Amino acid sequence: MFPLPVLPSGRLEQRFSEMKPAYNPAEAVTEANRCLYCVDAPCIKACPTGIDIPNFIHKISTGNTTGAARTILKENLLGASCARVCPVEVLCAGACVYNAWSREPIAIGRLQRFAIESALASVPMGKLVAARKPPTGKKVALIGTGPASLTAAGLLALEGHQSVLYEKKAIPGGLNTLGIAPYKQSGQQALQEIDWIFSLGDIELRSGVEVVAGEAGQGQVSAQALLEEYDAVFLGLGLGPDSALGVPGEVGDGVWGAVELIERIKAAPKFSVSHVDRALVIGGGNTAIDIAHELKLLGLSEVAMVYRRSAKNMSGYEHELARAREHGVRLIENRVVSAFHRDGAGKLTGATLSRAENGRAVGGGEEHLSCELVALAIGQATATSVAGGFTGVQVDQKGRVVVDPQTHRTGHARVWSGGDCVNGGKEVVNAVQEAKIAVRDMIRALGTK
Repeated sequence: MFPLPVLPSGRLEQRFSEMKPAYNPAEAVTEANRCLYCVDAPCIKACPTGIDIPNFIHKISTGNTTGAARTILKENLLGASCARVCPVEVLCAGACVYNAWSREPIAIGRLQRFAIESALASVPMGKLVAARKPPTGKKVALIGTGPASLTAAGLLALEGHQSVLYEKKAIPGGLNTLGIAPYKQSGQQALQEIDWIFSLGDIELRSGVEVVAGEAGQGQVSAQALLEEYDAVFLGLGLGPDSALGVPGEVGDGVWGAVELIERIKAAPKFSVSHVDRALVIGGGNTAIDIAHELKLLGLSEVAMVYRRSAKNMSGYEHELARAREHGVRLIENRVVSAFHRDGAGKLTGATLSRAENGRAVGGGEEHLSCELVALAIGQATATSVAGGFTGVQVDQKGRVVVDPQTHRTGHARVWSGGDCVNGGKEVVNAVQEAKIAVRDMIRALGTK
């Protein structure tokens, strides 16, 4: 059994309340009874993992929460976290027929969470999924412990294979543990789900161990060593560090990468923003919206998002931006940061914004905004350098691992991959589905049914 870590107390994350709290049984049954159980079920088609949504909702309405959870977990082992963090507004619930009638869609995510949490309160995870097969003697190494690797490890364990996860950080789970907005899912909730996954079979975690392409040093293991020890390898590498703007005054205290800042809020007990009154968030994606929303909920008097295009061009979800704005986040459109300013002691004091057209700075219209904190949410570097240690594994021009989309096998016969390092940064549910595809092919390659 995985020894469930306990995150330290005193984290800023603990100050947040859930925006979508769990249903109680009466609320769940009432909501489930609204479902029309559509024959064509557009909600199923909109779910990347293909969960039979009307089926599990019907089981909730009849009081069969165990059966509902079993239906969900059959297709998605990370159904608990997906219930909290999936953008259901643009996936399953977004496809609900009630939308066409200008009525509130079924709260599929909250019903899914109710089913899984209710069932797992009394039934072990292993009793909710397919029976574990006898040990095969096969061993698989999985690099990274994000959603893709965790799903693959669980599925492989159910097939009787041994899964060994390599994680360079002390805390497992990737962005699911350290990068999800705390008003959606806490780090401890993510760790609880990992504990459920590890209960499914022979799964081992080796944390604090980095896999490298070349010769290994202390705290490292080489890609070649994995190929020699294991029957197969899964690359669940995720993404790398936050990207930088490269403008004057950027380097120094007060300017953070957004992903790094979210991790501090979620896991660092002594981290504080009590000295910050005004913040700027640079970017227009979901990470930018998340960190801007978090900072505002932490009590900052002013939080502004600076985006180089207009709101209609933002990659972040419209419903997420609307919620952030409801709590006071301001959006500054068609602007880019041309410089950051610091006082004589190096303390961040503000930024200069310049006019932008079609996403590019055109000069003129400069304005100065005061701030004590900046979060850069303009993308992340890739973390696929280790791929070079596996002969035949290729990366594309954007640094993403190249796979056969039908099998998620790489150019190496014994190496598969999935998740953000392949898709460039999609949802947890996409990582789960890619892991399912990879494991199906891996099972065939390992010579087991």
